Amino acid sequence: MEVIEQVGTIRQTVQALRCSGKTIGFVPTMGALHEGHLQLLRASAQENDITICSIFVNPTQFNNPDDYKLYPRTMEEDIALLKTVGCNYLFAPNAGEVYREQTLLQFSFGVLETVMEGEHRPGHFNGVATIVGKLFNLVQPHKAYFGQKDLQQVAIVRQLVNGLSFNLELVCYPTVRETDGLAMSSRNKRLNEEQRQIATHLYKALQQAKAELKQKPVASIKQSIAEYLQSINQVALEYFEIADPDTLQPVEDVSKYKQVALCIAAFVGEVRLIDNIIVNLNEV
Repeated sequence: MEVIEQVGTIRQTVQALRCSGKTIGFVPTMGALHEGHLQLLRASAQENDITICSIFVNPTQFNNPDDYKLYPRTMEEDIALLKTVGCNYLFAPNAGEVYREQTLLQFSFGVLETVMEGEHRPGHFNGVATIVGKLFNLVQPHKAYFGQKDLQQVAIVRQLVNGLSFNLELVCYPTVRETDGLAMSSRNKRLNEEQRQIATHLYKALQQAKAELKQKPVASIKQSIAEYLQSINQVALEYFEIADPDTLQPVEDVSKYKQVALCIAAFVGEVRLIDNIIVNLNEV
């Protein structure tokens, strides 16, 4: 595996690969890799001639400077993992390389920015769209791989791809979980042992909501989830939503839908975690 840090080098490398007829799979990450990332990388290695991973902790998508500063950075461990899953190139630039001048572009994603992550993290998706757009232009992948845990981010990227006519296929894989249900996340590395166990209550809350979908109205379910998490020490619920899985807009009556997305964000101590599950209402 070759590590590339310069924009000019990744451009030259990609141009040569595409000219030779190679198909490129791309997995953009912020590092601190876990099995969720590795699932995407293995899929890319199976489906493409070349797999490129990027590791870049993008400053423009962080609302909280402390969150950016404390985001886990484990480059040596990440490189070792990438070598085990068929990754051919790691693109690992620094911020000065990616943002050589101030980016003035502003993206608008309509109603997607008014709910959940968009509502609670203003400007976040503009930062996501900026870096993803830059990476797609640099890497020029045939396929790009994302995880369902960041469900709203995937919706944003899909809108970006369609809106700017990127010539690539967007592939989304299901969330990978620990044996106790906790969604794998780079931010889990910031949890101490006690908080790590407490964090499982987010998935338990989603399972409780799933069980109540056909028994209670939406407002009552949201209230019961809020009350459940309020009873857990060190957990501060930011939002719990029952949403249309395609538009991510709030659902008021689940009987009108075949599927719904149950989405949650909460702080465990000082660490903000998100999770979601998509529920087929015919199977509840």
